[in-house]
Amino acid sequence: MAMDARRLEKIGQEIARIQAQLGQLGVVRPGSLTRQYKDPKKHTGAYYQVSYTYRMKSRTAYVRACFVKEVRQQIRDYRKLKTLIERWVALGIEHSHLSMRRRSREEMAPKDQP
Repeated sequence: MAMDARRLEKIGQEIARIQAQLGQLGVVRPGSLTRQYKDPKKHTGAYYQVSYTYRMKSRTAYVRACFVKEVRQQIRDYRKLKTLIERWVALGIEHSHLSMRRRSREEMAPKDQP
């Protein structure tokens, strides 16, 4: 069907956009960055911590204040990476389904005999 062909083309274009966006990402790291206090009641002695799980191990590390902006960007880029990959996989599944359906129809279509 022409609809399937159009959708396959749109999927291809969207995958190309995702690939371009992936190329724009910088350093990535999982986790969440939080500000902690040595004395939480008085809010004194602030410091930053990044917590993350990698290869099924949970870890926590201190982050100097001068690196907070950089670490936040890395975490944002990681989340963007995960979102883009999830979308790419969904599009890949849809593309595979449509292309198989389209080829099946072509094989089943009666062939003109001279």
